[in-house]
Amino acid sequence: MTEGAGSFDVVVIGAGPGGYTAAIRAQQLGLSAALVEREESLGGVCLNWGCIPTKALLKQAELYRLFRRAGEFGFKVDAVDYDWDKVISRSRGVAGNLAKGVGYLMGKNKVQVFKGDGRITPMKKVEVSRGGKIEQTLSAGSVIIATGGRPQTIPGVEIDGEKVISSREAMVAAKQPASMLIIGAGAIGIEFAYFYNAFGTAVTVVETLPQVLPREDAEVAQVLVKSLEEQGIAVATGVGVTGVKSKGRKVEVRYEGDGKETVATVDKVLMAVGVRANVEGMGLEALGVRMEKGAIQVNGRLETSVKGVYAIGDVVGPPQLAHMASAEAVAAAEFIAGFERDEIDRSNIPSCTYCQPQVASVGMTEAEAVATGRAVKVGRFPFMASGKAQAAGETDGLVKLIFDEQYGEILGAAMVGAEATELIAEVCLARKLEATYEELLHTVHAHPTLSEAVMEAAGEAYGEALNI
Repeated sequence: MTEGAGSFDVVVIGAGPGGYTAAIRAQQLGLSAALVEREESLGGVCLNWGCIPTKALLKQAELYRLFRRAGEFGFKVDAVDYDWDKVISRSRGVAGNLAKGVGYLMGKNKVQVFKGDGRITPMKKVEVSRGGKIEQTLSAGSVIIATGGRPQTIPGVEIDGEKVISSREAMVAAKQPASMLIIGAGAIGIEFAYFYNAFGTAVTVVETLPQVLPREDAEVAQVLVKSLEEQGIAVATGVGVTGVKSKGRKVEVRYEGDGKETVATVDKVLMAVGVRANVEGMGLEALGVRMEKGAIQVNGRLETSVKGVYAIGDVVGPPQLAHMASAEAVAAAEFIAGFERDEIDRSNIPSCTYCQPQVASVGMTEAEAVATGRAVKVGRFPFMASGKAQAAGETDGLVKLIFDEQYGEILGAAMVGAEATELIAEVCLARKLEATYEELLHTVHAHPTLSEAVMEAAGEAYGEALNI
């Protein structure tokens, strides 16, 4: 262990789910770790402005919609209303409590926290500055860059935080907009479309690619679009935004597809076209860290082109997911400590979208599996055929599994429906353990549960399903 007040075995820059996890794991392995964070609250975008507060908002939207369905379950409810301020404040409270929890974990694990901007010098020291003034210089055996990302926009359109907003403004809106157009139909765009629509905002989602959730299985995306449209969300895919400009108190958006131009005038435009890595002002160019398309390049051990400098999370590019950052954090710390461990299997990282119905996937889509040239079998089980889904009143969607026909290997899974983001973990574990369709099928699942849909989909692929 490195000695000295300003000397550490590992200095981590960025205290999001990747950064703080890396610092904790380093300490567990007997390495002295320091954490540098420029924001007052620990936890990064995920905890403060992303994963956690948005899931609180989405749960509230889900409950509000459920209250409005009370009659289906035999309840008489005269009126259902909501307090927008409390909807927003509850979400902020959840995030605030967890941020305090991260601070507790730093103390518990004896991680020293330094507040300020981190910059790596050519001598691989980390300067911590505030207001442009260097307050600390930390010596590091290794450095882990975990500075995350920020919302990006499309050319010619500026996020002003008022009429054209990012996800950050969307989750703390002081006043609910009557109408909103969302540019981008990835997970962030779809989740906010669901949230705002549930509370009565007229929502339109536009996407330049042919389907919503472009990385997901096409069949699952189609099922989701049908549900979103039934909920009242307008969806336009295969269209490009050609102009966004202020019109008094509103915003005019022009978009075009199939030779047809559409003009929409709305209260707010939410930019949800992806995330840009936070790599500026860190001294990476002078250090010689190799970049590509705005992301830091790393090898399988998460080390950059500069020995002893590692990078994890959003700064290394897709998939830009909190759980990916956390997994990379553990791996990076263990590689630094000299562990002999496997590199992260990037093909087995689950993707989740928390609208209702939820969407989750792992591994290959059906199209990707077919494109490999191998013979595949596909099994489907609709939630309409699930006893638990019927009982819960959540029958939208299906579980879809893709197998290698010859060996029964699980190539991928795609789900849309209630609790899909929980169900996907079973398939991730099965793939990790190299299970086959038979092992999924012959694992006894409790009845009635939604997870039976996974078992039944495995059986359906090989003609052995019993309940469809």
